[in-house]
Amino acid sequence: MSIAPSESVVFKPWASAPGEATSDRIESVRLSLVQLPLHAPISDAKVLTGRQKPLTEIAFLFAEVRTEGGHEGLGFSYSKRAGGPAIYAHAKEIAPELIGEDPSDTGRLWSKLVWAGASMGRSGVAVQGIAALDIALWDLKARRAGLPLAKLLGAHRDAVDVYNTSGGYLSMPIEEVLENIDLARARGVGGIKLKVGSPDPSVDLRRVEAAREHLGDGVPLMVDANQQWDRITATRVGRVLEKFDLTWIEEPLDAYDAEGHAALAATLDTPIATGEMLTSVGEHSALIEAGSSDFVQPDAPRVGGITPFLQIAALADYKGRALAPHFVMEIHVHLSAAYPRTAWVEHFEWLEPMFNERLELKDGRMVIPNRGGLGLSLSEQAAAWTTESAVFGSGA
Repeated sequence: MSIAPSESVVFKPWASAPGEATSDRIESVRLSLVQLPLHAPISDAKVLTGRQKPLTEIAFLFAEVRTEGGHEGLGFSYSKRAGGPAIYAHAKEIAPELIGEDPSDTGRLWSKLVWAGASMGRSGVAVQGIAALDIALWDLKARRAGLPLAKLLGAHRDAVDVYNTSGGYLSMPIEEVLENIDLARARGVGGIKLKVGSPDPSVDLRRVEAAREHLGDGVPLMVDANQQWDRITATRVGRVLEKFDLTWIEEPLDAYDAEGHAALAATLDTPIATGEMLTSVGEHSALIEAGSSDFVQPDAPRVGGITPFLQIAALADYKGRALAPHFVMEIHVHLSAAYPRTAWVEHFEWLEPMFNERLELKDGRMVIPNRGGLGLSLSEQAAAWTTESAVFGSGA
């Protein structure tokens, strides 16, 4: 059908005739602050050097969005140690901006939310409060389409290479680490990541050597220094680590040291991975443009949700980088499946009690759920761990 110059097109937001597009409006938003306790305190290099206290719980911000048409979406953000009440408070202030809006307009709504709190900036607490809302909108969009989120985004694979981190913390003796490796591998995990960054680098080297000998050749093994080293130490230790055929060295330097990471990436044969601590598209762009890593590691809840994550992924793809998102496998299995280049997902079982569903591991990979959206629903345990909640719109 062609349209004559004198004709005009009228958009019908409430079209309902067969074959016509339909629209919907957001009726309500529920926010919940949930405190997830860990079974045992967790320590990495930041704890051993006195920069942080052991991790004992994680704060989660959940957003549940419902439309007038009865469609629902679930999203979440999180904070380790401090910050949970802050992102919850910010989300409470901006959530009313969504009432009456079309949930399909994810890009426009992300901009509306960030401008609603413009004086807070476009990183940190501000975008982590937005993230739960943005992820809920994407979940809703995919559920309404009857598709897993990965399929809505355009999946390149039905399962993603997976590695485990939770069994290799510095607070664990090497004997426990080796036992955890066996448990993870038996469960279907493909790769193993160890924490490094001990005050004495020789301790790290002995642990990595023990893990490599235990795993044998060819099994993916990664290490994570959690920003512990300076440039000289990272170069020297990195050269010794070359013999262990590591898949990558993660966060060897300060998260914002783009120049140092780029120099290290150019010096070592072992790939460099970094980016988990960054909280904006701009910060990731600076590292990607500088050639600071071989593996880009954005965290969707930390950067503001799926909308900005996709911007980072597009730049990373253009620059030829591999992708290995940080934490929250429940979200990142979908985003990694939709990435055209090499991609991994990080396995943490910590969040499993909060959901009724479980992700499937098979032959060293994580399978995309065949349920709509993220494929998640909150458990009764999540409700029991809820410390605060607020509802906006209908039912408020």
